[in-house]
Amino acid sequence: MSYQDVVTYLHGKNRTKHLLFGNGFSMSYNSGIFSYNALSDFIEKIDDELLNQLFASLNTKNFELIMQQLDSFAEIAKIFSSDPDLVSKIEGASDKLKTSLIDAVKALHPEHVFTIPEEKCKHCFSFLQSYLENGGFVFSTNYDLLPYWVLLRNKSAVAIDGFGRDLENDGDEFIPDESREYSELRWGKYKDSQTVYYLHGALPFFDNGVDVIKETYTTQHYLLDNIKARMEKKEYPIFVTAGDGRQKLTHIMHNKYLSHCYDKLTCIEGSLVTFGFNFGEYDTHLIDAINKAAHYGKKSGGKLFSIYIGVYSDDGLHHIENIRSRFKCKVNIYNAKTLNIWGH
Repeated sequence: MSYQDVVTYLHGKNRTKHLLFGNGFSMSYNSGIFSYNALSDFIEKIDDELLNQLFASLNTKNFELIMQQLDSFAEIAKIFSSDPDLVSKIEGASDKLKTSLIDAVKALHPEHVFTIPEEKCKHCFSFLQSYLENGGFVFSTNYDLLPYWVLLRNKSAVAIDGFGRDLENDGDEFIPDESREYSELRWGKYKDSQTVYYLHGALPFFDNGVDVIKETYTTQHYLLDNIKARMEKKEYPIFVTAGDGRQKLTHIMHNKYLSHCYDKLTCIEGSLVTFGFNFGEYDTHLIDAINKAAHYGKKSGGKLFSIYIGVYSDDGLHHIENIRSRFKCKVNIYNAKTLNIWGH
């Protein structure tokens, strides 16, 4: 099938369609800088004995957890250890980890949102909007900023990520507009109308222990600069790094934003279209979510009826054929090369 065949069929059935995309979405923009997942791989490439030992002993690659543990270790060492070198080693490892992340991000991304050519941006937005404006949801497993940038530059009343600002000096008395003080962008205010979901987190999202905050541009700094500034204040981006499906699901369930996104995937209705996502061996948690949405055995009513998986190659086709039986809804396969998200 071609992508247009999929769209035409679902339109004829009057069926709601949702989108799930992975790294292939970013690779289709620029395969040179998105050809590998630096944010998952960078930990393994750090040449630091202390960090490698820490990863091994904690048996995790959960970036948030590692950073928080290093911060805690440093504070505990200041109290219980008389060895100043120990504190220095821990803080040095922490700094190296932060620097490595920012280096990986800068290697992985265009510098800022306006680097994306206008025509490419509009073409991609039109693709995403075709789902959102027809009652569908968009799910991303990527950490990068590309979808965030595209939606930022193109105003859409239906592209809602759940974040909003609260009035901080609210009270019984009237407050003129110029005197109102608003919070940072907090997740939760618009979660009931949310339509865009980052299943594995994203670089602009931070958990401060109470709220999930979205970092924004300022007139002084690009977004990546502001992300770095938050990390220097010991706040870390929310994203699910390497690990098997069970480890990823554990991370997801311990974060209110991630668990909300995952739960939404488990109850979609209609059909799901995937692009640039191959359902690899570490994605079993997403297959489980899709199967929950399918309500296996239910003959009709509100459920996920089918999934349309885009493949690029014979190997990709063979892989999906091999795992077809793992899905509890009808599996269809289309040629992903017939879909040009970013235009020509």
